Amino acid sequence: MIFSVSVMIIACPCALGIATPTALMVGTGRSAKLGILIKNAEVLEATHDIKTVVMDKTGTITVGKPQVTDIISIGRISENEILRIAAGLEDSSEHPLALAVINEAKDKKITPAVAKNFTAISGKGVQALIDGKQAFIGNDRLSDDFNMTDDLKVKMTSLQAQAKTVVLVGYDGQIIALIGIQDAPKSSSKAAIRAMQKSGFHTVMLTGDNRLVAQAIADDIGIDEVIADVMPGDKAQHIRKLQEKGAVAFVGDGINDAPALSTATVGIAMGSGSDIAIESGGIVLVKNDLMDVVTSLVLARKTYSRILINLFWAFIYNVIGIPVAAGIFSALGFTLSPELAGLAMALSSITVVLSSLLLNYVRLPKSSETLIGNS
Repeated sequence: MIFSVSVMIIACPCALGIATPTALMVGTGRSAKLGILIKNAEVLEATHDIKTVVMDKTGTITVGKPQVTDIISIGRISENEILRIAAGLEDSSEHPLALAVINEAKDKKITPAVAKNFTAISGKGVQALIDGKQAFIGNDRLSDDFNMTDDLKVKMTSLQAQAKTVVLVGYDGQIIALIGIQDAPKSSSKAAIRAMQKSGFHTVMLTGDNRLVAQAIADDIGIDEVIADVMPGDKAQHIRKLQEKGAVAFVGDGINDAPALSTATVGIAMGSGSDIAIESGGIVLVKNDLMDVVTSLVLARKTYSRILINLFWAFIYNVIGIPVAAGIFSALGFTLSPELAGLAMALSSITVVLSSLLLNYVRLPKSSETLIGNS
């Protein structure tokens, strides 16, 4: 009878029942204090195999507030007239590059031209009627549709080599100007990339921007690989291709990043991004600091490992305790009274709780401010 009571007491699955939730509570609680929101336990498990971190450029690696740096006029058209036409074409857009043009016009007190009959040029830009003539604005892919002199191509390449995105402005069937726009990397980006690499992650920039621009930024902050000239709808496809080599985390903030965030093994959304991007990400970085990417992945991994450790201790108590409580080793003098069985059961739960609390003392990558100061 005593053996039966001892077995019933020590077989209580309390430790097993709290092994996962206690670690989750402590791990996600600590991450929340750091401004990192982990949505569910599946994300924790998925981070365990991550080897590659892919990042969008605009708003993720860079500040996301590009500014006009150069206006190269072709012919005798003034800069003010170029800005009037460009701002008119971009007036209804919320794209960061469009906002840079609009803000430049506002700063110079230039009223945007009235544009009518907008038509999208797929993957390249937009066109519309301004003052009764066809006008257009878009990326460097427009150079395939309109004649560009060798001198103009050299100027465009020069701007791109300086990490400046080139916007082409056209009017009456011909290119009239190049606008150079620059979006500087965040102050924490270089240190964050270094921390990711130190933690064993392969870093990749995935962007729709020109390869020269993307490579210039990548060289500046030390990114391992660049995938550029990507159409907005093709980002998810590139993520799937990278996943053929292993698990991939994707970091983004824009509407066009949502499919890639959903496709990636782990999607990490910047808190300043679009609602759909935040909804698609399994992890949300409230502070928009790229350094939090490596912090979130390291903490998620540690939390998942702690869950496995807790389950091990919970099982080991039962694996060892139940046979002893059942009297199998009584001939050798090893027995458990109901009192000792109750104590062992309580200790197993206490062990799991203390194990989970150790997550509060796990060493995480240094803050971006510290790393920047030491760089």
